[in-house]
Amino acid sequence: MYELEQISSGELMQQLAQRLQKRRLEKGLSRQALSDLSGVPAPTIARFEQHYAISMRQYLDLAITMGYADEVKNLMDEPKYKSLDELETIHNNQNRKRGR
Repeated sequence: MYELEQISSGELMQQLAQRLQKRRLEKGLSRQALSDLSGVPAPTIARFEQHYAISMRQYLDLAITMGYADEVKNLMDEPKYKSLDELETIHNNQNRKRGR
C-alpha cells in the first residue's frame, strides 16, 4: 500500500533537536535566553536537545521564536505522491471529510 519512510520518528526528533541547538548557538543564545524569549522552560529546551523529547506546542513556540514559523506552517502543505494513480486518488479525494 504505502511505503514507509526510512527514518524513524526518534531519528527525526533527534535531527530536529540538533538543528534547533545549532540555530540557537549560531544566534548566540543560551538555553535561558531562548527560554526567556519563547516562554519554554530552559530545562525543557535542555531535555529536547539531549533526549529529543518535547511537546508539539513547545516545539512550535521555539520554532516561532527562532523565526521558522513559515517553514513549520508549510509542512504537509502540498500533497505528496509516488505514482500517477496516487495523484489521481488525491485529486478525487480533495474535498473528502472522512476516510474510508
